[in-house]
Amino acid sequence: MSRFRNGMTARDNHIISLRIACVLLFAGLLVTGVGWMRAPSELTIHNPPDLRSGSTRKWWEVPPSTVYSFAFYIFQQLNSWPKNGEVDYPAKIAQMSPYLTPSCQDFLNKDAEMRKNSDELRDRVRVVYEIPRRGYRNRSVTILDQDHWIAQLDLVADEYYHTESVKRALVRYPLKVVRWEGDPERNPFGLALDCYAATPQRLEAVTLPEPEKK
Repeated sequence: MSRFRNGMTARDNHIISLRIACVLLFAGLLVTGVGWMRAPSELTIHNPPDLRSGSTRKWWEVPPSTVYSFAFYIFQQLNSWPKNGEVDYPAKIAQMSPYLTPSCQDFLNKDAEMRKNSDELRDRVRVVYEIPRRGYRNRSVTILDQDHWIAQLDLVADEYYHTESVKRALVRYPLKVVRWEGDPERNPFGLALDCYAATPQRLEAVTLPEPEKK
């Protein structure tokens, strides 16, 4: 009788252990399923522009050349006023908003309002471009950490009032760039401009061709 009772107890204990194992396996399956559902279906990989020798890098690393080209492209778009700065500047800020941090967008909107009140935008045409032979160099991008950079752009800013050239400035713009994992449909770069890291600096004069009449 005692042997039979011990056998029944061992069987019950084994059934309990199997049930516990089933519960643990089910919990592990749930965790795995949740992790699989939350895994990104697409990854943005930044490759350097010259791939003749191949490239091996961690997928989350952003090359300095990519940071520089992103900062230049967004900043150039913000400063492209083809007809009337009073209309074009706020429109560009709104258009580029997916590539701007909220604080930078607020700063630019205030800047546009201040320029408008000072009558610096009405009928102004503006364009910025790189100073010749002062494009991307190794020192053009300072790496703060894997998510923050400072890009230094040496640019020419030309402004016109109607067809009359009224301003030409050579300026070094230190721009903050941050990793910005937002909506990949609106911002496929995964980066955002965080405006200025310091006050822009005027550069010494260089010989440039005269601006064409607009």
